Amino acid sequence: MIITPTFVILIIVVFVLVFLFVNTIDKRKWLTFLVSLGLTPVIYFYVFYPLINIFSSYHHQKYFNAVAWQESPALRYEMSDDLINSSVLIGKSTEDVQTQLGKYEWLSWNEALKAHDSNQWNYGMGIEPGAFNEEKEILKVNFTNGTVSTVETYKEAMTFDE
Repeated sequence: MIITPTFVILIIVVFVLVFLFVNTIDKRKWLTFLVSLGLTPVIYFYVFYPLINIFSSYHHQKYFNAVAWQESPALRYEMSDDLINSSVLIGKSTEDVQTQLGKYEWLSWNEALKAHDSNQWNYGMGIEPGAFNEEKEILKVNFTNGTVSTVETYKEAMTFDE
């Protein structure tokens, strides 16, 4: 466990809340202190911390790794920020992109052509954890003259088959 200032502040807040609650039950300060000291880690790790994880949209960030990208499609969202910010794909050919990301999962629809656009490759990145997340993330790679011009993400509503 890494002890950070945020962790210490949250533990103190939980301790104070538990202390105030236990103080309403029994007015003996030494007993209130001991019970609060014992209950604080339990309440923090089994109540407070899980609630923070459910309602926040934090997720781990990883460096882009071509092997991990292809082996774990459900965890691609962890590498997407590094992939976009480092411009790893910008200027690469379609063959290079296919080597690093694998074959595209689908092509974007071009309304002007009334067909799929072979210059816009899409990859599903999995579902970012969160209690109220109703969208899936998608990586879109745009090609101009056979080389990558932009890499961007967008969200799409999740649909489930009946």
